[in-house]
Amino acid sequence: MTDDHDLIWALRRLGLVGTEEPRIEPLTGGVSSDILKVETNGRVFAVKRALPKLKVAADWRAPIERNRYEVAWMETAGRIVPDAVPRILGHEAQSGLFVMSYLDPASHPVWKAQLRDGHVHVGVAAEVGRRMAAIHAATAGDPVMAERFATDHIFHAIRLEPYLEATATKHPPVCKRMIALSRETLATKKALVHGDVSPKNILAGPRGPVFLDAECAWYGDPAFDLAFCLNHLLLKCLWNPAAAPALLDALDALAATYLAGVDWEPRAEVEARTARLLPALLLARVDGKSPVEYLSEESARALVRDTALPLIEDAPRSVAAVRNAWAGRLAIR
Repeated sequence: MTDDHDLIWALRRLGLVGTEEPRIEPLTGGVSSDILKVETNGRVFAVKRALPKLKVAADWRAPIERNRYEVAWMETAGRIVPDAVPRILGHEAQSGLFVMSYLDPASHPVWKAQLRDGHVHVGVAAEVGRRMAAIHAATAGDPVMAERFATDHIFHAIRLEPYLEATATKHPPVCKRMIALSRETLATKKALVHGDVSPKNILAGPRGPVFLDAECAWYGDPAFDLAFCLNHLLLKCLWNPAAAPALLDALDALAATYLAGVDWEPRAEVEARTARLLPALLLARVDGKSPVEYLSEESARALVRDTALPLIEDAPRSVAAVRNAWAGRLAIR
């Protein structure tokens, strides 16, 4: 009740709620924030409120100031690709919350749910790659963006430490490589990065994919966004084995359209960084602080380790090298 009371007063300060009592409904979402649906006077909108401690078993904390960078990312991305983000309706930095347009699941299904059910549309994947590259290209080499999103401390706390560094400690043979990869990634400053381009954070809207949850927003290495998303397509081959060939087709399409949009550096360089990150992120999703919830069988986790560890040692330079190693492990032609 206290939380709802505080939320209502924040919405009143933003001019989104009057004296009436709005209807507030918790929504399912990620582990790092409360997400709420608010209905009042015929209006419906969504509220996102950052949490200082993430909802995972490990002790994983991150500064709630990330909320304002998420708003800034959405505003920036919305100017570049207007249909790619919800509209921001209000933001109160001191409360760690912002308000955005509510997108009905009937018209904007979550991409993760579609993939789970075997509805793999290559066109959606290709457009994810195109939109991601457009945002990177429009912000590449921009000193204003670099200063505005100087969030190394947040990105390290919410991405590099729980994924690469925590995983490294569990695998001594590749520990130095993964720690070095984390440091190299943090030191690479190329473009505005979303940081959590995952199917659970993408809605398959009627006007194309819509990106959510940019609280890891950071001016850094765009290869992280590409690798992070491709990693999920690989892992979902184990979640829905029957859809695995289509998922690999989607991966190929996403990577191809993304790389076609790279104009800020040689494509081979961003692809090589992506290829090095990809197996490290694969391993992180079974042995890091945020393991994927759908790989509950030890045999599936072992398959991920058996594929990822040699690739981390080999440091591949192409997405195809990782993709083909994964396909070979799954006996997919």
